[in-house]
Amino acid sequence: MQERITQSALYQASPRLVNHLMGLGEPDASADLSATLLHLIKLRASQINHCGFCQHMHAGEARVDGELQARLDVLPAWREVSCFTPRERIALAWTEALTLISSDQVSDELFESAVKEFGQTGLIELTTVILAINSWNRISVSLRFQPDIG
Repeated sequence: MQERITQSALYQASPRLVNHLMGLGEPDASADLSATLLHLIKLRASQINHCGFCQHMHAGEARVDGELQARLDVLPAWREVSCFTPRERIALAWTEALTLISSDQVSDELFESAVKEFGQTGLIELTTVILAINSWNRISVSLRFQPDIG
């Protein structure tokens, strides 16, 4: 696969797009969304969207921030393994529901669990991060961004 437009060309051609998506991807500190949690949701959405570029980037960032490779290895099976916290599980369920929204509705039960765990403002901030990564995935996949793998 060859890139259709390079990442640097996108950044030059549309700094507005880049700045807005980067802003959406950085939640307000009051939302209390840990770096670990953000890495997991960005990586999970990227897995669902088959975005190799973003998977490579977010897995690397997660490891740099201290995430265990073993947890990253089993992230697609987060429902079946016990190494994810209840908070992470709710965030991952919310991420999957929003990423796959064309396939199914977001259930009232999931919404209520998410609001209970994150609060209304926290859930909105979490949602903006998920919106941002899904947008980045669509850009990266459609333009065929390639990860820098040695």
